[in-house]
Amino acid sequence: MKIRIKYFEGATKLKKIAKGNWIDVYSSKELFVPEGDRAMIPLGFALELPSGYEAHLAPRSSTFKTWGIIQTNSVGVVDDTYIGDNDQWHIPVYCLKGHDSKDGVTGTLIKCGDKIGQFRIMEVMPELEFEEVESFGNQDRGGFGTTGTR
Repeated sequence: MKIRIKYFEGATKLKKIAKGNWIDVYSSKELFVPEGDRAMIPLGFALELPSGYEAHLAPRSSTFKTWGIIQTNSVGVVDDTYIGDNDQWHIPVYCLKGHDSKDGVTGTLIKCGDKIGQFRIMEVMPELEFEEVESFGNQDRGGFGTTGTR
């Protein structure tokens, strides 16, 4: 599948990683995020997703360890209508634990080119129609944590 991509200034070119099914994304500018504050990190590209597909954008497993930031919406969903020339992707983050200091403020420094997140594309959910019933006729599984403790 070919997907058209437009790069903005400061962008790192995207490529599929050798192991895994996600594409790494990189900060396209340097920014300092103070501890307890949030920021939108520009990723330096726009994609023309194919009709019927969406992208899921998430932090890498090392993102918190490296920068002390979390993605504010846990996972970002980019749908197939966000395809304009200026629809640059961003990752919203919150700094929980600063690793750096700037002008006496604790925070974290994100550098241009830092591998900050990852994404994959998926087919959109098919049209659903809900059928209301009084009972499913199935056995109850139980509440949260019922599959075991380890």
